[in-house]
Amino acid sequence: MSEAALAVRSSSPLPAVVINAGERASVRFLEFFASTIRNPNTRRAYAHAVGEFLTWCAQVGVISITAVQPLHVATWIELQTQTLSAPTVKLRLAAIRHLLDWLVIGQVVPHNPAASVRGPSHTTRKGKTPVLDATEARQLLDSIDVSTPIGLRDRALIALMVFSFARVGAALAMRVEDVYIQHRRLWVRLREKGGKQHEMPCHHTLEIYLHEYLEGVGLDTDSKGPLFRTIQRGTGRLSTTALPQANAYAMVTRRALAAGIDTKIGNHTFRATGITKVDPFVKTAFDWI
Repeated sequence: MSEAALAVRSSSPLPAVVINAGERASVRFLEFFASTIRNPNTRRAYAHAVGEFLTWCAQVGVISITAVQPLHVATWIELQTQTLSAPTVKLRLAAIRHLLDWLVIGQVVPHNPAASVRGPSHTTRKGKTPVLDATEARQLLDSIDVSTPIGLRDRALIALMVFSFARVGAALAMRVEDVYIQHRRLWVRLREKGGKQHEMPCHHTLEIYLHEYLEGVGLDTDSKGPLFRTIQRGTGRLSTTALPQANAYAMVTRRALAAGIDTKIGNHTFRATGITKVDPFVKTAFDWI
């Protein structure tokens, strides 16, 4: 096995059923996660699903990944439906299918045993993402104490997601230089799914919040650093580390509770709010079209 493959293998131990299939299968397995999946959230979800499936295979006596049969996949999927929702099971089946397709193309396995396995049926009739109305969104933003760096950060992040329709992943991936002046207005640069880059002028309220955040915490001079950062423990000051998505979710939950908002919200709530509630408060990107 190559030195690069050995390095990756040593940092992420491979499942026994993959190792037993030989060096070619091991390298191909690593390439699936390293080369074909660019989104880190998808990679994490697929790795979790594949890891659980291959661990189960070893427990029921499957020695090598080349010995996996449609019955194994179908049985495991049936077990998943007993404890997990249909969308989650369908995602896990997709992970198994894509991996085995990759192994077929690499001539590690002769055929894809998951190709004939059907997942649970699932029909979405109504979106599940909770949406705030304009009054609740304003209530949340106004409730944040901005006398501290963490308050300035939280208000700016929430406002960015509402006013720009940004996904939380794109917002947290921003650098300070992604907030800039153009044509005498403040603009933001977002990198969304698929490597797409969006640049748009800020709503006047978002412009105020971002200006106050950048100036209030002194980020103006660190253009290459992350825009939204964690707080140094015990100091109340911003660190140099980008804010993780899990931390952002915890912050949003905490802020909503403190604001007295009963709607159960999460990071995607603000994107849905901006898209569905086009009124004087949340009217955003349409202002400049």
